Amino acid sequence: MSYDIEKPDEQWRAELSPAEYAVLRQAGTEPAFRGEYTDTKTKGVYACRACGAELFTSTEKFESHCGWPSFYDPKDSDAVELVEDRSHGMTRTEVRCSRCGSHLGHVFEGEGYPTPTDQRYCINSISLTLTPAEG
Repeated sequence: MSYDIEKPDEQWRAELSPAEYAVLRQAGTEPAFRGEYTDTKTKGVYACRACGAELFTSTEKFESHCGWPSFYDPKDSDAVELVEDRSHGMTRTEVRCSRCGSHLGHVFEGEGYPTPTDQRYCINSISLTLTPAEG
């Protein structure tokens, strides 16, 4: 897969903290209920922490009580890339930034949340940067 932003691994390591690198570039997961944006209600736009691409908005964020920020839809349909993930003995759908390929989290369907899409984009806080709306 080719991305608009491609950098050598050494450059990603230099630009990201070790924790950011582990999640964004190595598909790690931050501990549940520890992320900066898990319970945030601030209105604004959530962008990829690695490249700044706008991914989600506070309008689509909802309380899932799963331990990570949850969104029912990305800001734009082409903002994220969905990839089959067969790691850890299960089949899931990984969510990546479509601009730089960084790991964001996973998307789940049919869990019964009262959202318009019946989807839960379970995203690591450490993969995001929130820009609060003005006013």
